[in-house]
Amino acid sequence: MLKTITLTTTLLAAASTVALAADLPSRKPAQPAYVTPVFTWSGLYAGINAGYGWLNQYDNSSYADAWNGYGWTTAVGPTSSYTRRGLIGGGQIGYNYEISPMFVAGLETDLRIASIGDSDAASFGYGVPREVNWLGSVRGRLGVAPLTPNLLIYATGGFAYGGVKLVEPYWAGSSLSKVGMGWTAGAGAEWAFSPNWSVKLEYLYSDIGASDWGGYNSSTQRFQVQTIEAGLNYRFNWDMAPIVAKY
Repeated sequence: MLKTITLTTTLLAAASTVALAADLPSRKPAQPAYVTPVFTWSGLYAGINAGYGWLNQYDNSSYADAWNGYGWTTAVGPTSSYTRRGLIGGGQIGYNYEISPMFVAGLETDLRIASIGDSDAASFGYGVPREVNWLGSVRGRLGVAPLTPNLLIYATGGFAYGGVKLVEPYWAGSSLSKVGMGWTAGAGAEWAFSPNWSVKLEYLYSDIGASDWGGYNSSTQRFQVQTIEAGLNYRFNWDMAPIVAKY
């Protein structure tokens, strides 16, 4: 009888110890349930762009550059508003800094090949056939995301430069190319459709000029170019931080 009581007591003690151990908190670290990245515009990005541009033929509404048989001179003349149009495309690289979930500042540089203008001499005596062969810029960007963090509406402006050409309208093949410099300004919208990829639509007005054209014209020739371009950007998102949810 004593042996039976002793055995029963031992079994009850063992069972209590096992139950107490089961109630103790586990020392195993909690595993994350999921990791969700926090979207941010901050970071380095690069991309491509393509679009359409047009070049105003005359410098202003009162004067036009005219060919006098020996060189281009500034003279009062017709003020036709026809333009020279063409395609433009290239690439861009930049960096954004998200000041807050609503405001973003950044810096962008781009370089684009253009075929704006031609050597058509239909305007003999009225204006100088002009061409813009390439355009580049270094611009600041300031944007706001008023509706959703993924849609950025921004203004942009800064330094512009490009390859410009004057074409002599009487003698085929006679032209002179220069690098013009000036300013540019515009606006656009960019939509991030994934954590890394975004598309944009952008308008830019660029005013670039060059001087010392030799026998062509010693005055500064201005080229006013307007462009509308669509672009695709890849953001490296090195500054993206995750939100970790645990059990």
